[in-house]
Amino acid sequence: MVKIVAPTLEEAYKKASQAYDCSIVDLDIEVVQAPSRGFLGLFRKDAVINVAHKKEKTGKPAKGETASRITGSDEIESIAKIRDEIEEGITNLIEVSCFDAYVKKVTVDDAHVVHIYLDGEDAALMIGKEGYRYKALSYMLHNWIKLKYNLTSTLEIASFLETQKQSIDKYLAQFSQRVEEGGRAQTKPLDGILVKLALEGLRKRYPDKYVAIRTLKNGRKVIVVNDYIQKEAK
Repeated sequence: MVKIVAPTLEEAYKKASQAYDCSIVDLDIEVVQAPSRGFLGLFRKDAVINVAHKKEKTGKPAKGETASRITGSDEIESIAKIRDEIEEGITNLIEVSCFDAYVKKVTVDDAHVVHIYLDGEDAALMIGKEGYRYKALSYMLHNWIKLKYNLTSTLEIASFLETQKQSIDKYLAQFSQRVEEGGRAQTKPLDGILVKLALEGLRKRYPDKYVAIRTLKNGRKVIVVNDYIQKEAK
């Protein structure tokens, strides 16, 4: 099966027909994402379809195509171009917002993870109380980058993310002592980005244990760590 990306569904169908050199009626097509114009030129979505020939359905790209994604050109967009597009999109978003902030830099590492760094006079306002604005902005940017470029991302505003990481690492070092002593433990109630950071940190520390988020009656979240329960064979 081949994934095809195009500005419209009509163009996607045309590319599918050209890729397999056959009529569109000979293809099985699944619409993964309908196109969208976005808002103020931002977060526009291309049409995305999965295509397979009805007679083959082998999942192999047609005509020697090796890329899993076929774009409007013969070559996949370079990482540098994607980085520039992301930076431009975020800059436009900030310009139409009420925050005095700017894009400090956007980088893409060897694992193709996009790292976004923002700063400015209103950095604290962008983060919000307990990081609620940071969480919303991070979620929005992550979904946009994932849907359009199939890349993951991180967001840093001033030094907020790094400070949160240092805070949770210090707490988890103490928390781990309880896990080592009793084999199981539950964290204190955590908020915002701390939940995600703690979950990632504990799963990395204890790959052989059950590590999961539990929501309390008051809506706050804790992370539990214990051994997997194995049922005895009958």
